[in-house]
Amino acid sequence: MNIYLIRHGRQANRLVNSNTPLSPEGQRQAELVGCRLLRYHPQILYSSNLIRAVETAGIINRYLELPYRTKEDIREICYGDLENHSDEENLERFPAFLEAYKRYDEDLPFPNGECGRDVYKRGIKAIYEIIDEARSEGYERVAVVTHGMFIRSLLAGIFAKDFATKALLAKDMENCSITELSYIPEQDLFTLERLNDYAHLEDEPELLRRTWK
Repeated sequence: MNIYLIRHGRQANRLVNSNTPLSPEGQRQAELVGCRLLRYHPQILYSSNLIRAVETAGIINRYLELPYRTKEDIREICYGDLENHSDEENLERFPAFLEAYKRYDEDLPFPNGECGRDVYKRGIKAIYEIIDEARSEGYERVAVVTHGMFIRSLLAGIFAKDFATKALLAKDMENCSITELSYIPEQDLFTLERLNDYAHLEDEPELLRRTWK
């Protein structure tokens, strides 16, 4: 089974994990990844229930026209007290925590939020549910619209068992990038086939994260 993990498109503001719609740039990113996914022939589409993921999936599905479902447990990591604040505000509010977090030597939970291991525990369960649902209906190629730290935490749990360094898996996890897993049910094994693939965005550099002001 091939599982295409797609980060949602760019959101309408820069507040941490704000449950907000897509920006115009995010809509364009979703169009480009939807067009690219046509060549991989996914058979079913999932997304988290957060607005930016649902909207991304909706735009993708204009191209793919697939059965579509939401799954709450593939939502973004809970940033707790950092949510709905800007990075600049959080640097002032939680300087000691953020300094410790960016040493990447502990899997620190965000204040009143989650750590990477928490996300992996709910996330891997949700991924197995998706696998079981898809296989029961004869599907072998699944597209999943989710979130950057969810993808990083999932990969950290599957391949490294080291959640402290999860944020180092792709410094810029591009919006609407594709990370592909292959699942081998006979061995219950995952392989990583691509990480943070955003070739479909490169002809429009204003869509890349380095240009987001």
